[in-house]
Amino acid sequence: MDQTVLLETRDGVATVTLNRPGDANALDLAMGRDLLEAALRVEADPAVRAVVVTGAGKHFCFGGDLRGMAERGAAVGGYLNELTTCIHAAISSFTRMRAPVVAAVNGTAAGGGVGLVCMTDLAIAGRGSRFSLAYTGVGLAPDCSTSFLLPRIVGRRRAMELFLTNRALSADEALSWGLVNQVVDDGEVLATAHALAARFAAGPTESYAAVKRLASAADPGLEAQMALEGRTIAAQALHGEGQEGVAAFLAKRKPSYV
Repeated sequence: MDQTVLLETRDGVATVTLNRPGDANALDLAMGRDLLEAALRVEADPAVRAVVVTGAGKHFCFGGDLRGMAERGAAVGGYLNELTTCIHAAISSFTRMRAPVVAAVNGTAAGGGVGLVCMTDLAIAGRGSRFSLAYTGVGLAPDCSTSFLLPRIVGRRRAMELFLTNRALSADEALSWGLVNQVVDDGEVLATAHALAARFAAGPTESYAAVKRLASAADPGLEAQMALEGRTIAAQALHGEGQEGVAAFLAKRKPSYV
């Protein structure tokens, strides 16, 4: 099986690439496991002084693999518990590691893909990028740190708007809301992120690490919230609403929750 997450380290910069381009880098169990392995390797490597997280192909990440979830049937609860355990552990690692982490957002980030943007310290987006939470649109619940990190980044009112209406944010809106730090031409996203990471790699790594530790200490509770997220999305996937929402999405029809 092809590696669903690629890891390359050069000149102190580790590049972590989500690698299911044919499926818009949707998160399945294999990717969850590979993402955790990549995060732990990066965190443990003293040569890594900055990290770039990006997606292969046209899109950053479409969030959870709904088709894979639907295929699990009644076993979807256990599947999602295992999937979120891996992904949430990876998010915790990226969030807590000493090296600054930069997201290079190409195309769409949806659902859990937004959580992967939120976990980074800085984010660069292309002008054509779009951001959508999408959970309630398919009868599910937030995961991948979104219920914890997103309100802290954009504010509770704006986060609730995104969670409840599922409207997409353009790159410029994401910039004005503080979800990303910079918007560049689509073809320049990765190069811009790498240039920023190279700057960090040449900088005072332990000073950056101290900043990250202080920020985490001032805002505790991420891991506990992600554990609750995992249990909640697993339960919602077993509920009739979740089953109808996912089935309707895959059938390209409007869901009926009545």
